[in-house]
Amino acid sequence: MKKLLSIILAGAIIGTSCLMLSSCNSGNNADSTASVADTQDGKKITTKDDLKGAKIGVQLGTTGDVYASDYEKEGSVIERFSKGADAVLALSQGKVDCVIIDSEPAKAFVAQNEGLKILDEPFEKEEYAVAIAKDNTELTTNFNKALAELKKDGTLKKIIDNFIGDDTKGKSPYTTPEGTDTSKGELHMATNAAFEPYEYKESGQVVGIDAMIAQAVCDKMGYKLVIDDMEFDAIITAVTTGKADFGMAGMTVTDERKEAVNFTDSYTTATQVMIVKE
Repeated sequence: MKKLLSIILAGAIIGTSCLMLSSCNSGNNADSTASVADTQDGKKITTKDDLKGAKIGVQLGTTGDVYASDYEKEGSVIERFSKGADAVLALSQGKVDCVIIDSEPAKAFVAQNEGLKILDEPFEKEEYAVAIAKDNTELTTNFNKALAELKKDGTLKKIIDNFIGDDTKGKSPYTTPEGTDTSKGELHMATNAAFEPYEYKESGQVVGIDAMIAQAVCDKMGYKLVIDDMEFDAIITAVTTGKADFGMAGMTVTDERKEAVNFTDSYTTATQVMIVKE
């Protein structure tokens, strides 16, 4: 009889415990579902005005990062990623509400990821130039001279058209002229090969607009080009410490960067845009 009573009491205790656990688990699941839903739905971004209070994805150290930082004062959360592709992945997963990045890489990312689009409203216009150490004024002068010649003879435009534009894309690749003298030695270019079409990897080689322009400039100056791929936010340091002779990575001229390095004349203009979910 005592044994039977013990079994009945044990069953009652277990049943009560299960009921309590069920209630607790049910509450946790509800919270988890709400959290996921909040993350997936996020904040609808249709214009720059919607960025206040939003979760914004950027590539660390880029001008997108700089511009987005202004919104932190207005309650926005800035999620910084070492690669633009990681920021776009976070957007696809609902971890951020939008990504601010250059228009040309944005086009490539949207083409590769369903359910994303670029807003028609541009975020910011900017100019790209080459970063060179402040004490290397001779290289800056020679770079500007070579860029001016490439602009004048149309080579610069052809290089850009080779990567951008449906009508001319792929039709005008630059190749080093036969007999080019590169006896002056090597020039090391610091870049971040994750910014198509300016610099990216193809068959293990760094290619793109910047790589091709750098090659044309080095050919004119009589140097062999060596490209060193690294994180974007390490480029300025590489230039200032002498690990690289120049930095070229779709880099915008800003007052902050001008405190650390000199910039050449601009070689192209670009536009920062916002990528959002459709």
